[in-house]
Amino acid sequence: MGRVFTITEGLENMGAVKTGGQGSVYKARRANGTISAVKILPTPIHSETKDDKHFADFQNEVNKLKKVNQEPSPHVVPILSSGLTESGSFPFIEMEFVEGPDLEELLHPPHDPVFTIKEATRVTEQLSEALAHCHRVGVKHGDVKSNNIKYNVNTGKYVLLDFGMAIMTDEQRRTSLRRAGAVEFMAPEQNEGQIFFETDVYSFGVIIFELLAGVVPFPLREKGETARNNIILAHMEKPVPDILQLRRQQLPASWPQEKKEAEMQVPEWLLTIVYRCLQKKREDRFEDGTVLNASVMNRTVQKVGPPVIDHGIMPDERTALLAKENEELRQQLARERQRALAVEQEKAYVEPPRRSSGAINYLWALIFLAALGAAFYFIDRDLKKKSAASERIEPPVTVPEQKEEKKKPPPVKEEKEEKLTEQQIAEQLAEARQLIADGQVEEGLFIYKFLAEQEVPEAMFEYGDLGLKRVNSSIDCGRSWEMVQKASDKKYPPAMRTVGFLHFFADNPDVLAINDYDQCAYDRDLFKGSKLMMEAVLAGDSVARRLVDELNISTPPNEEEAPQ
Repeated sequence: MGRVFTITEGLENMGAVKTGGQGSVYKARRANGTISAVKILPTPIHSETKDDKHFADFQNEVNKLKKVNQEPSPHVVPILSSGLTESGSFPFIEMEFVEGPDLEELLHPPHDPVFTIKEATRVTEQLSEALAHCHRVGVKHGDVKSNNIKYNVNTGKYVLLDFGMAIMTDEQRRTSLRRAGAVEFMAPEQNEGQIFFETDVYSFGVIIFELLAGVVPFPLREKGETARNNIILAHMEKPVPDILQLRRQQLPASWPQEKKEAEMQVPEWLLTIVYRCLQKKREDRFEDGTVLNASVMNRTVQKVGPPVIDHGIMPDERTALLAKENEELRQQLARERQRALAVEQEKAYVEPPRRSSGAINYLWALIFLAALGAAFYFIDRDLKKKSAASERIEPPVTVPEQKEEKKKPPPVKEEKEEKLTEQQIAEQLAEARQLIADGQVEEGLFIYKFLAEQEVPEAMFEYGDLGLKRVNSSIDCGRSWEMVQKASDKKYPPAMRTVGFLHFFADNPDVLAINDYDQCAYDRDLFKGSKLMMEAVLAGDSVARRLVDELNISTPPNEEEAPQ
């Protein structure tokens, strides 16, 4: 490759290793023959004085970064020097050159598309130690992604590289991320150019997810600004996919069946750590790398925050435990059924007149009800558990001699008239979100429908919004739109934002299709659309804020033409 820059005296430029909007990495040779890697930032600094704010900021960040070297870590690349290039006056940092492939390369042929559990655990331990090392001295990396982590072939350890983002100013960082950031690894808050310790923790979660599942939670499949914005929005709103389901799909066909089954037994603690790292709200993640590393090494995780966080989290370890318990229950039920049939057949042969079908049926009824109770663990136990069960489950066989144990179910009318408390509503909304995230759409919609009938704004919005996206096939476009509008009239911010968005882009089929709203027709009304999105912003809706900023809406357009 061509030698574009003269780096500085004593550093020979050997050509670019990696280029991008956040700067370029060059291979360099020192006068003594040592090979190093030099990260050159794209924004020049024309004055090396304290009066130049950019130079002062650069120096401050470099001084922070030097703390990483005070106690070297085998999992963090050493920083060797920093300065400005002789040609162009571009700021640079020089790092030790690490020989070996990065994680991105290790996930592509000829390598397997997923890591083994053992190797993924090694990366989890070593990368969390790297973040702990940086965070202990106050350094936030800001660009943790799979091609910034290399396997050092000389030491056999994984190493965190490229601290270029850490030495940028806030404005440089914001511009760089917006134009060229690796959006697949970016935390929700990073879209605003903000970097916290929890931001690195989120990116760590994306990496371990990728090693286990063979793909990042929200992959960027197309180039262009629209595709990037969709991924950013997905990090802010969409549920995290099921790691195990994706992993099963990605297991190499060359692996023997025994190995495939063994490699699906991902430890519960590891899955829980990944899902906690990927919380939408940073306060619900590990607070920094030191806390993360402690949980990794101890194989324990303390849950924080509500069970489900803003449509963004798959069920935690309770899901795995419940699935295991249900499977064991089903197996036990099958074994008991076989034994009972054998006993009954034997009795029928030896003593034909004597039958005990009533007691046996009663036993199966109890076991059957126990299995159903476990299967519907996440459905509300007060109102909808009885209703949902009554719609799908045949009543157990009635045993005449046990009349005293029969209980008359309470009238449906009384259940509907019972007023729910705010806590009950919150719990049921959380149940519905979790059910839908777990793929149990019908059960989740059942809860949303019930709460929507109680005029709960969030339930009205979700039930109608899923109808507009044709996930909810029980209502048509007209009824779906009516539900979303009612929630908007009740000043529920996501509903106001959605109604405003659909009014604004009603005649743009491409935008509607990208956002899954192309199944229904909407009326274009720029004034009303802008007004509702502005109201959602004032109500604190961050997604509406981003839309308003992108659309450059300060006041509703054509206000003088607003309908009277």
